[in-house]
This record gives sequence, C-alpha cells and structure tokens, in this order.
Amino acid sequence: MKEEFLLRLIMALFLGLLIGIDRQLRNKPLGVKTSMVISVASCLITIVSIESVGQYSIPGHTNMDPMRLAAQIVSGVGFLGAGVILRRSNDVISGLTTASMVWAASGLGIAVGAGFYLEAIAAMTLIILAVSIFPYFIKVMGPRSLRQRDLSIKIVVDESQELNQIFKEIKQLNMKVKRVKIKDLESGRQQLEMVILASEKLYTTDIYTSLKKVKQTVSVEVESR
Repeated sequence: MKEEFLLRLIMALFLGLLIGIDRQLRNKPLGVKTSMVISVASCLITIVSIESVGQYSIPGHTNMDPMRLAAQIVSGVGFLGAGVILRRSNDVISGLTTASMVWAASGLGIAVGAGFYLEAIAAMTLIILAVSIFPYFIKVMGPRSLRQRDLSIKIVVDESQELNQIFKEIKQLNMKVKRVKIKDLESGRQQLEMVILASEKLYTTDIYTSLKKVKQTVSVEVESR
C-alpha cells in the first residue's frame, strides 16, 4: 500500500511539472513549483479522503463519503485561480488560461489520488495539446481574423492636424479600426485613442514608425493587447 501511495504522489508531481513547464515557457504567473504543489496536495487530500472511509468508518453506523475532502479541492483552488486573473489598464482581461491550468492541476491530482492513472495521463496530454498545439493549427487553417491581434494606439496631434490623414495611414497598413475616441487637451492639441485590428506579421515598431511620420504628430503610443 505504501508503494502505491508513493506512486500516486510521484505521478501527480510529474503531471503538475508538465503543466508548470508549459506555463513557465510562456512566462505566465503559474510556475513549475506552484503547479507541482497544487497537484501533489490535491492527490494527497484525495488519498486521505478515500482511505479515511475504510479506516475510521464503522459499518452500519457511520455514513462517510470517500470523496468528501476531494470535492472541496475544486472550490478551494478557485481562490488561487482568481489570483492570476488580471485586468490591465486597457480593459483587457488576462490570466484566464493560467487560472484554468491551476484548476486542471488540481483535477489531475484528484484523478491520480483516486487511482485513475490512465485517465489522468490522457487528460494531461489533451490539455497540453489544447493549450500549445491546437491553437497553432487553428490559426494557420482558420479564417484570417484568427491571425490578427488587437492594438491600442494613442496619438497626440496639433489642433491643425487633419485627422483623416492618420486613418489613411492605417488603411495603407491594411489595419482595421475597431474603436475610436477623440478628445481635446488643455494645450490645444487633440488626443486620438483607437483600438485597431492588425496582422500578427506586422511588427509593432513598423506601425509606430509609420504613424510617427504623419505631419503634426506630437507623440505616438502603441500597445499590444
């Protein structure tokens, strides 16, 4: 029994390691150490929950659920997942995939702790494919919109500047304007805020340089979303 107990913990550690490596390679908040701890701890709690039934229950007198503790992992790990979800200054929500990977690490630990080894390995394989492999093929084979990205642009121009020239420059770069906001500044200048749709092949520096060349442009700020 001790050998099987150690085997489950080691397997949970290994599966958590794979999730952590994927996140770390992408410079995401969830790292190797965190994912391994989540997976191993979930596995341990599941084992304790199952083994406690046989060890402490009295047949005919005690009614115990072998997955009672494991059920609390799913809700408890949600606090960790919420900690990696961020709202940036440009109203973009990030960290949802990392949060789901936190939840997945706990799920793999539960599966291994309950003795479902093949199911856990299959799930781990599919998770890695879903996060790393499938999105690449979808972008290559899917519609053009999947190969585009949002850019947030702020441009400050002199009041005398014809704003249409900026939109003409954007059109020449084969970019599409999704949202526009124009406001007057105290200095008499104007600030143009836009969200545009640009190809992933188009470098952010090229966009910046092209917009900076427009006459009467005071400053340009380009941010990937």
